[in-house]
Amino acid sequence: MSESVSAVVCTHDVARWDALVRAVVSLQRQALAPIEVVVVVDHNPGLLSRVRAELPEVVAVANDHEQGLSGARNTAVAAARGTLVAFLDDDAEAASDWLELLVATCSREGVLGAGGRVLPRWLGERPAWFPAEFLWVVGCTYEGVPTVSSPVRNLYGGCFCIRRSVFERIGGFRSELGRVGANRMGCEETELCIRAAQGSDDARFWYEPAAVIVHDVPADRTTWSYFRSRCYAEGVSKARLSQLVGADAGLSTERAYVRRTLPGGVGRGVRDAVTGADAAGALRAGAIAGGLAITAVGYGRELLSSRLAR
Repeated sequence: MSESVSAVVCTHDVARWDALVRAVVSLQRQALAPIEVVVVVDHNPGLLSRVRAELPEVVAVANDHEQGLSGARNTAVAAARGTLVAFLDDDAEAASDWLELLVATCSREGVLGAGGRVLPRWLGERPAWFPAEFLWVVGCTYEGVPTVSSPVRNLYGGCFCIRRSVFERIGGFRSELGRVGANRMGCEETELCIRAAQGSDDARFWYEPAAVIVHDVPADRTTWSYFRSRCYAEGVSKARLSQLVGADAGLSTERAYVRRTLPGGVGRGVRDAVTGADAAGALRAGAIAGGLAITAVGYGRELLSSRLAR
């Protein structure tokens, strides 16, 4: 059976209108055309009306589940007609071969879904202290992710394609995880990928770095306060994930990241500062240490809070 792909953009904020239009246009210009572009609007009737009026060529639907990204994605899966469903963030643009590469990867035997590489588009100046190892803070591919096509535990939710049959077999994204409005929670796609892989013999998710999107990074996401709050929220999200799937599965990738990627980043930062190659290297090393500590605090506090509640 030949593959068909529905491309999905979930959105909630009219302030991102221009970015949303760019995202939709990038999907309409794919070398491998999707059978449809579905825009799911998360509990914002005014924005839904504008999408229907100004983007009549898309399938515009309201999130009919609980508010939040998980509910919006579940609505998208129900509305989409393709055998594959590809998700793109509403503040990102896909390269013209993005879908073609992801669909080709999904067509391999035993592949449940495929994800691509997310490059930052800095709308302001990138801070000298911002470490590449923490680009996940702004929704981009970080230092430490494989540089060649590789199997991975989970995909990044704003840049991936997954088989519809996965949702039919295991259900959708869990509403207790993921972003709601402007909060900074995550891990809903991680939990779904873990759950899908646990129920499939020898089936994997795959990372294809040649499939590229460019993700907006506005200036308000380049502050230390945003960095700090996003790290804390990630710690809380990882604690909730671990309680759902177990710490071994929920932290398998993160343990390797903490043991190998982060020490390497600290070492490079210190070396750059000591040798005079880049004085800001010391700041990046400090940001790595601080980001890890804040994430750990969020993780620990969430676990403690859950245990006390029980």
